[in-house]
Amino acid sequence: MDSKVLPSNTAAVSFEQFLVDNGFIKPQTAAELKSLGQSGGQTLDQLLISRKILAEEDLAKAKAAFFNLPYIDLRQLQVVPTVLALIPQESMNFYNFAPFELQGRVLKVAVTDPGNLSALEALEFLGQKQNLQVQLYLASANSVDVIIGKKRNLKKVVGEALKDIEIKESVGQKPQTVLKEAKPAVIEDAPIIKIVDVILSNAIEGNASDIHIEPSEKDVRVRYRIDGILHTSLMLPKSIHAAIITRIKILSNLKIDESRLPQDGRFHVDVGKKSVDLRVSILPLIYGEKIVMRILDKTTNAPTLEQLGIRGRALAWIKENIRKTHGIFLITGQTGSGKSTTLYSILSILNTPTVNIITLEDPVEYFIEGINQSQINPDIGLTFAAGLRSILRQDPNIVMVGEIRDKETAEIAVHAALTGHLLFSTLHTNNAIGAMPRMIDMGIEPFLLTASVNLVMAQRLVRKVCPDCRQEVPLTKVVEEEIRKSLENVPSDYIEGFDPNNLKIFKGVGCEKCGRTGYVGRFGIYEALPVTPDIQELILAKASTRRVYEAAAKLGMITMKQDGIIKLLRGETTMEEIIRVTTE
Repeated sequence: MDSKVLPSNTAAVSFEQFLVDNGFIKPQTAAELKSLGQSGGQTLDQLLISRKILAEEDLAKAKAAFFNLPYIDLRQLQVVPTVLALIPQESMNFYNFAPFELQGRVLKVAVTDPGNLSALEALEFLGQKQNLQVQLYLASANSVDVIIGKKRNLKKVVGEALKDIEIKESVGQKPQTVLKEAKPAVIEDAPIIKIVDVILSNAIEGNASDIHIEPSEKDVRVRYRIDGILHTSLMLPKSIHAAIITRIKILSNLKIDESRLPQDGRFHVDVGKKSVDLRVSILPLIYGEKIVMRILDKTTNAPTLEQLGIRGRALAWIKENIRKTHGIFLITGQTGSGKSTTLYSILSILNTPTVNIITLEDPVEYFIEGINQSQINPDIGLTFAAGLRSILRQDPNIVMVGEIRDKETAEIAVHAALTGHLLFSTLHTNNAIGAMPRMIDMGIEPFLLTASVNLVMAQRLVRKVCPDCRQEVPLTKVVEEEIRKSLENVPSDYIEGFDPNNLKIFKGVGCEKCGRTGYVGRFGIYEALPVTPDIQELILAKASTRRVYEAAAKLGMITMKQDGIIKLLRGETTMEEIIRVTTE
């Protein structure tokens, strides 16, 4: 190996300090990451990516600059199989490096961790063995995984497994469903296991939130929900549907022979560096059982309120009300609108050794060190109401209840807030103002609501414009009129990041990095309603929603649609997304 290409960084600074010095992250962020790494056991790279501080390719570029190595984007390359064959597959898998080009006797190799001396020594040995000079490049771990085959092609693997099944059927064998008694080696080779495994791994690696396996009369459709939108990923023959259902039931410890009743379960998988729980729901349909699996990534830390997209006066109100010693903080929205993530972000702020925080959840989605987290189990009588009643005997300062679903839970929550506890929970309503009528409809007296509720916040999730293919689009007269109407009476502290006198909107045109969708990731749009004395009077008088909104607007409250318009003008989302999630 040519010593000139060995990574070197003469400056006596750490990579973390290098990121700060070169403006990749702020000093405050570096300190937070260091603390999180010590408490949660995650590496700096994992934290930077999971908290979306740096994109994976940007992190690879920063590493390349730090180690004085050229950066290579492997996503744009087609590597010849003969080049890959120059290094044993076991070595590539173990050390996570990939050869990608051979020029004469010079072999170009992409590495992910130039600080791994064992990997460099292995490369040097392999190069000398074949009389090759090795040149190092730095690439992202994700792109190296794809090149060396750790990330398997969904259709290719499934196609191979289906051929295996056809061969077995041609010699008189039925498709193998997996038995608990089967030997591990048999299980790994079973085609059905390979199909289920690759469906799960591709969903997790593709950052899907849900997997849908849906039977029809002639086939089985597999769909992934990515950034809130369902995408069809695979069509399977109906003949293997029962075997796939059986496999997932075994993983979830459910009844294999029960196909007439709905079942719910859970299992755990590790994919690469991700530790994932899958919440399984099985529902009988006319053509067989449908499975929906919610993916819960345990390695992901809760984002900050600012990272969620909360700004302006709403952010100030939230920070003020979460510091109160008692009362109710409600978050409302549809299923899948990010309410739980917002609650976890708030609890992460409040999580100190001086307070006792207890949660009651369905299910536990994030695991936070220092917080006492409990999961409900209705099958044995542990409902939200029963669990909350027990929690109040555990000397809590702060309580989080996953959802207020019935009168009993609502009454206990109000009682807890009136007896010196700070309680966080969620409701299913269309907006913040609708939370009060919903609680009254559950049987809670208005005077109890005004005495206990501190703040109500509503939210939705919108897709984020891809920064790599973002382009300005013409502003039509109709859209401009709608934008200017929405900006009326918006407080000045929300007007930042755009020029109100020169309105511009953007859209992602589609590229390789966003899968040609024009969007990458999601963030929230919000409306926050503080329950001030004026709002309390209107609630006691059972005033109309319009009157409550007018009073809230005078306080400086903006609606979710207005928050979305502000983020549209900041170039963060599109008008289509705002219309999609705010149209009632």
